[in-house]
Amino acid sequence: MISFDKIVNKLLKKWWKLLFKDDIFEIIDPEKKPEYTTLVNKTIYSLKAKWVIISLRNWVYLVPQKEDLKLNEIDLLEKYYYELLKKYITFYCMSDYYISWNKSLQLHLKDYQVVDKIYIVNRKIDKKIKIWNYTIIFKTIKWNENNKSKNLYSKMSSLVENIELFWINFKVSCLELALVESALITDNNEGIDITLINKALKKYSKFFDIEKFKFIWQFKFIMSFNRLKELSKNIDEKLYFVFLDIIKKNWGLFIWETLRKI
Repeated sequence: MISFDKIVNKLLKKWWKLLFKDDIFEIIDPEKKPEYTTLVNKTIYSLKAKWVIISLRNWVYLVPQKEDLKLNEIDLLEKYYYELLKKYITFYCMSDYYISWNKSLQLHLKDYQVVDKIYIVNRKIDKKIKIWNYTIIFKTIKWNENNKSKNLYSKMSSLVENIELFWINFKVSCLELALVESALITDNNEGIDITLINKALKKYSKFFDIEKFKFIWQFKFIMSFNRLKELSKNIDEKLYFVFLDIIKKNWGLFIWETLRKI
């Protein structure tokens, strides 16, 4: 076991300031021997008592800067939210993921604010992580083909782009997939964000890759395309006919509904 001072030294030199308990265990005892668990817990307690680390939630710690010590838990979380998000993504998914739904569309629109819910589509994990008022939702996506449920991740991962956010690289849905996903209802109590979708339609109507929309349709985002058709009608007539044509050429599945939050 290394001395307490050396542990502090190593923590202060870390460029990645967010740590899980396992990261601290790795510094104290790389072999992670079970018999050292109690000692590791005591060391963590001492590190917290001396403000070398502060706790963001259970088993998640921050090596704070001086100004961080003046912030409350919510402000700290918002300041380090995207670092924590990346930390969780790497822990659970490694590189097999992408940010999906509204947040991916917001990122394409250069809106970097922290949101209440963020969806992380991935290959294997369905899990919710609640941190104060914020929720990270890890989600697998499936579709039925010949009455068999198939994981859709490998198909959709071909529609992923990289966005750098505060020096951190994230994989996100491409613009076209983000738009289609945002027209899905993920929570029956919330509906869809019409304002967000309209903003994207107005800004990028001349720049969408139509072939990507055609590719996405095969996975039966039927309700999304019907909503996008109706929303684009008063924004860009050409785009309206693109969505109309995609629906017509693919079984003509028109669904009429009163769009929520219009």
